[in-house]
Amino acid sequence: MTSNGREDETRMRLLDAAGEIFSCKGFHAATVREITKAAQANVAAIHYHFGSKDRLYQAVLEHAHIEALRRYPPEMGARGDAPAAVRLFAYVRALLLRLDDKGRHAWLFRLMAREMAEPSPHLAAVVERCLAPANAVLRAIVAELLGPAADPLTVARCAQSVVGQCRHFSIDRPVLSRLNPECDPGQGGIDAVARHITRFSLAALAGYAACDETVLQLEPHTGESS
Repeated sequence: MTSNGREDETRMRLLDAAGEIFSCKGFHAATVREITKAAQANVAAIHYHFGSKDRLYQAVLEHAHIEALRRYPPEMGARGDAPAAVRLFAYVRALLLRLDDKGRHAWLFRLMAREMAEPSPHLAAVVERCLAPANAVLRAIVAELLGPAADPLTVARCAQSVVGQCRHFSIDRPVLSRLNPECDPGQGGIDAVARHITRFSLAALAGYAACDETVLQLEPHTGESS
């Protein structure tokens, strides 16, 4: 193996080891020594390959997201000129596959849960470089389904609602299985869940404009008894 090949292999071992440790212990509690030990590298390797523990953390976040999107891209094989409903199913299925991935980067969503609870300065860069491009694909699909009259805020909220369903079915499955023991929410596998979320979302988007806000004009609840 060439020296460059060995360096690349060491770099990948550091990324994998750091991702696992950061996701379990958090950035501050994780130490350079335990990361390099887990990666079977010397203690100077992090400085050599990344410059600092801080920059290693950013590299871990970006690398895992980029790899997940490479394996399960938002288009998931659907052509750009395919009907919007087909592209929505492809997007939902790809997102569910990323959320359910138990492979090499299974720690990614534990790490992102920590980021949601305690955002680091690197979250903005990860959103901009990794998450925003995929989200733009979903917003374009949703905008097409809603029609030209939909404003950007409505498009964004509807896109967020699609993602919310995916995260709920995947991340909250242990709770859902106990709430509905007679009906496993994951029954039929990821494709079945993806079809359900897509059908539900298509129906909601089709009826969104018809559901005038006057229907929702309820008396505000003040918390005071009459």
